[in-house]
Amino acid sequence: MENKMDLQAFLMQNAIAAPVIEYVASKRFVANGNPVAWKIQPITNEENDEILSQCKKKSFIPGTREIQVTTDQDKYAAMVLAKCIVYPNLNDAALQDSYQAVGAEELIKKMLTPGEYTNLFLAVQNANGFDTGMDEKIKEAKN
Repeated sequence: MENKMDLQAFLMQNAIAAPVIEYVASKRFVANGNPVAWKIQPITNEENDEILSQCKKKSFIPGTREIQVTTDQDKYAAMVLAKCIVYPNLNDAALQDSYQAVGAEELIKKMLTPGEYTNLFLAVQNANGFDTGMDEKIKEAKN
């Protein structure tokens, strides 16, 4: 028999909101001699599903009537980054103009080196809860 008090913890109004994470994406952006941290806001499952649906491509398999659905992983990463980064404001016109970029997705690619971009995406994945493998979660649950 379940404990009614335990169930209360799962109600939406009692859930702790996902925190905004600060992450230094690059040591090249400094203020007062210190690297400036970027702010990452996790997204909801609904937002993630919406992004995924925009990244799906359908193509016909030659010689058949079958359709193959693939996900453009590069587009997905760029869209998730653009959605999750709340500071700096990647939609700021002056910031985009300074990099001669159109849109947040293009801006972030111009601002960061390839390694910084990849590391920022890993930080965004961690902020969204993709940081723990299933083996680790199973061990946690058993303890």
